[in-house]
Amino acid sequence: MDVLTIGGLLVEIMRNELDKSFDKPAEFSGPYASGDVAIFADVAARLGNKVAIIGTVGDDGFGRCIVNRLKADGVDVSSIRVSPDNTTGVAFVSYFSTGARQFIFHWRHAAAGDITIDQINPLLLDDLKCLHLSGVNLSVNDKVRDTIYYLNKSVDPSVIVSFDPNIRPEVLSVEEIRALCQPVMERCDIFFPSESEAKMFTGLSSDDEGCRYLADQGKIVVLKRGTDGSVIYTKDNVIEVPAFSVKEIDPTGAGDSFAAAFITGYLKGLPLRECGVLANAVGAISVTKSGPMEGAPHLSTVRDFLQDVGIDDIKLDW
Repeated sequence: MDVLTIGGLLVEIMRNELDKSFDKPAEFSGPYASGDVAIFADVAARLGNKVAIIGTVGDDGFGRCIVNRLKADGVDVSSIRVSPDNTTGVAFVSYFSTGARQFIFHWRHAAAGDITIDQINPLLLDDLKCLHLSGVNLSVNDKVRDTIYYLNKSVDPSVIVSFDPNIRPEVLSVEEIRALCQPVMERCDIFFPSESEAKMFTGLSSDDEGCRYLADQGKIVVLKRGTDGSVIYTKDNVIEVPAFSVKEIDPTGAGDSFAAAFITGYLKGLPLRECGVLANAVGAISVTKSGPMEGAPHLSTVRDFLQDVGIDDIKLDW
């Protein structure tokens, strides 16, 4: 495998209109296959990687919605367990005209929270290139956390561990999730903080200081800044990569798509700046359709997008 990931498999049910809070009746649409690592896996597979995912769904239509989508895009789903005792996890999301979102998660006591060490197939670890982990999954329950910790320790030292904290205030406080993330932070090689997360994880006064501090430890730190692009920090360099301007329809999953693209470029041997350009492009494309995975581009779509914006010197020829 090029990439292995693990975590909650969810469907997303979305409000159809802006500014509809959850305490009053209004229409929803869905289900859409979702979950941060599921989005990551789907995008990574569409971009040409061999990808596997570990997770659990219920024996229901929502579960089949997720598995069928991942399988159709080439993700190895052999380590997705179908639980006869739990329903598939659900995330309800409401969007607001301010750009804010509200979530209600059915996760801890759903199939998404039933991930155990026996689901880790040792064959998936043979010649593995990258293990991608997400901080929010550490907060689900003890079973999921212990399985992720075990996997984090089990991979060969040569395996790149990438880590997206993906902090969700709806799930746990920043302080609690920071403590949970510490074992993975110590091991990870590539870190994908969103704005304010590098500052929070290091206790320093700014994201820039936090990213530089972590880069000085030998990590590649990729700060996701949304419409302001991204910044890549290494021990020797800071690379600013501008964003692409697109019409945003649904921002859910943009950060996961970004990380999948950056890892793809890195594994394919692109220079770091080109990894950032690829990641920004994929993140931009991903927000142009409604639904967390519906904007996930294939490699050919990314090639066309870059050509349309006048970037023709990045060789996406794998």
